[in-house]
Amino acid sequence: MSTTRPVPPGSPEPSGASGATAGRQVRSLNFDGASGVVPLARDFARQALYAWGWLPADGADQRAAAEDVLLVVSELVTNACLHAEGPQEMRLACDNKVIRVEVADHGTGQPSPRTPHRAGRPGGHGMFIVQRLCLDWGVVRTPGVAGKTVWAELGAAPA
Repeated sequence: MSTTRPVPPGSPEPSGASGATAGRQVRSLNFDGASGVVPLARDFARQALYAWGWLPADGADQRAAAEDVLLVVSELVTNACLHAEGPQEMRLACDNKVIRVEVADHGTGQPSPRTPHRAGRPGGHGMFIVQRLCLDWGVVRTPGVAGKTVWAELGAAPA
C-alpha cells in the first residue's frame, strides 16, 4: 500500500514542483479501497516523521512542528473526503528542513480558506488552518487528467 524511495539529485520534486533537493526522501500511501483514511494518513505520516528524525521530538518547538504536520495531513485528507470523493494518494517528501504533504484526489473544486474567517463558526476551517501553519500551499492540475493534487509545505523546528 505504501512505498518509500529516495529522489535522486536533479530529479523534479513530487507533482511537478520546481527545484530539486539532493537527499530528499519520499513516501507514498495509496488509499484505494481503504477505510478510515484520515487516521490511516496520520499514522502513516507519524511513521514517516519517526523515520526522518522529526520524532521523537527533543523539545516543545520540535514537538509542535511534528504536530503541525499531522494536523495538515488530517485537514488535507479530510477535505478530499468531504469535497472530492475521497483521496487517491498521499505523498510526503522531506529534506530535513521542509516537509511537503501532497494529497491527490478526483475532485474538480478549488480549495480555499473560508473568507471572512470567523472563529466561532463551525466547519470550513481546514484550509484556513493549512494557510496559517504552512510556508506555502497550492493546487496542481494535470492537463487531460481528472482531479488535482493539493500540496502544502511546512518547515522544521530549529534544532
